[in-house]
Amino acid sequence: MIDPGLYSHKKSEIWWVIKQRSLPTAFKLYTGSAWTILSRSFAEYCIVGWDNLPRTLLLYYTNFVSSPEGYFQTVACNSEDYKNTTANHDLHYITWDTPPKQHPRSLGLKDYRRMILSSRPFARKFKKNDPVLNKIDREILKRYDGQFSYGAWCSRSGQKPKTCSTFKHENYGVLKPGSGSRRLQNLLTKILSERNFTKRKCR
Repeated sequence: MIDPGLYSHKKSEIWWVIKQRSLPTAFKLYTGSAWTILSRSFAEYCIVGWDNLPRTLLLYYTNFVSSPEGYFQTVACNSEDYKNTTANHDLHYITWDTPPKQHPRSLGLKDYRRMILSSRPFARKFKKNDPVLNKIDREILKRYDGQFSYGAWCSRSGQKPKTCSTFKHENYGVLKPGSGSRRLQNLLTKILSERNFTKRKCR
């Protein structure tokens, strides 16, 4: 297929060629979630590509629908250095339409408890200005009225406990772990346990 979006300012439909290319034999294709978390060393490998695999696959996936759902997975699972380092989990809370399970439902207040119990740090999708976003800001991020989330750079001192009264630039980006970090730790421990991790390696 050819995607005019790669070279044109105006969006248009993908157009398909009549003749289909055969499946590759030099590497095996893998698919997964478009939402990935990459290690620094793997990201560097994809950029430098000392064995040329990442660039070869980049060229292959140029003419591929939804390439983010396959590129990184295929690079990792065809690399001798990274094929046994993958965890098949995107850390997202998503509920799908039924049928046909092709598009995620918009999450709302009725999904809030299940999101928390899932221990997943990310979720999608949300409608703009949905009340559940305010609830997440208020109860999880402790973020009020457009203020910063609290961390080592922002304290609650002063007469107004709901404002960021002291901004410490030297601590910018430093987080103070809360209950959410414990939920995430439990989820990651489960994902990386020997029983689960072994089953989810490249096959």
